[in-house]
Amino acid sequence: MLFRTASYFVPVKSKSPESEQYLSASNRITGAIVLVIGALGLVDVLLEWRTATGVLVGSVIGIFMVLAYAGLMRPSVTLSPEHVLLRNHLRDRLIPWSKVTGVDVTDILRVHTDDNRYRAPGVQLIMRDLRKQRVGGRKLAADSSISKADFVVNRIETMQTQYADQSKGDVVTGWAKPELIALGALAVIAIVAAVIR
Repeated sequence: MLFRTASYFVPVKSKSPESEQYLSASNRITGAIVLVIGALGLVDVLLEWRTATGVLVGSVIGIFMVLAYAGLMRPSVTLSPEHVLLRNHLRDRLIPWSKVTGVDVTDILRVHTDDNRYRAPGVQLIMRDLRKQRVGGRKLAADSSISKADFVVNRIETMQTQYADQSKGDVVTGWAKPELIALGALAVIAIVAAVIR
């Protein structure tokens, strides 16, 4: 089931109805467009070129598609009673609520712990909204990126207060293995195709 809250998608899974996910809808749309264009390019390569050059071009298109996914579609912030999950371009961080000491937004969301400050590009501000806020001109719309980011900050502060006593442990950092494996495999294919063509 998928709900919309403050222009961020919030999927609610049956396992944990209290889980919330925040991400940039505009980045997702842009990423989906890039992936469709890349898929059309791959279909064209498959239909027209059955040579090493075609394999090289196809693998380069594949590399750009993986980079578009990692850069535009992957970043998100997921809140659950157990932890906050920050999915960045190529890394994931699971932060127990007991470790969270603060949260703020500069150009993107930042979650603070005693030892570090973790950036989350899944929630980011648009420069146009920042300029409007600094100049103090026209009033910001209710659906501005600042309003959306403030909503996420409030949700993190609320859940941190609510679950800090229950959620213990250490910050766990992991790499985006599927994306890195795909990039590595496509790079090897591109190199081999370039050598044998």
